[in-house]
Amino acid sequence: MNERLSISACLPEDRDRALLIGRAWVPAVEGPAVVCVRDDAIYDLSPIAATASAFFELDDPVAVLRDASALPALAPLAETLANSAWNRRDNGVPWFLAPCDLQAIKASGVTFVSSMLERVVEEHARTHCAFAASPRAYSALKR
Repeated sequence: MNERLSISACLPEDRDRALLIGRAWVPAVEGPAVVCVRDDAIYDLSPIAATASAFFELDDPVAVLRDASALPALAPLAETLANSAWNRRDNGVPWFLAPCDLQAIKASGVTFVSSMLERVVEEHARTHCAFAASPRAYSALKR
């Protein structure tokens, strides 16, 4: 797994000319941040946008990213990639997350409405299984 989480395996050959953004878990803030990859490090885009969704809603996100020169460095790129393996994670070092955050994602073969309902039920029920039983039973009757 770790050989797949290297700079050469994960990033394009022309990464020095590319504008690469993503998301990473940042232990220092105990939460996710939108990040960009520059040189051999990841940089925090939180001063520009709190979420990937907000970043892509900017009028010209490409220009904003090109003009952003004083972004805070978070961690070395190779270290962040290596720490993204679920089975070898150091919780004190950033790791990459899925790049989407607030966007609704549809996948082939997945019933979008059922998946969305389940996410809503989980969010409202939190960890209380009894609270989730009623909406799930109602949902099953409707199918």
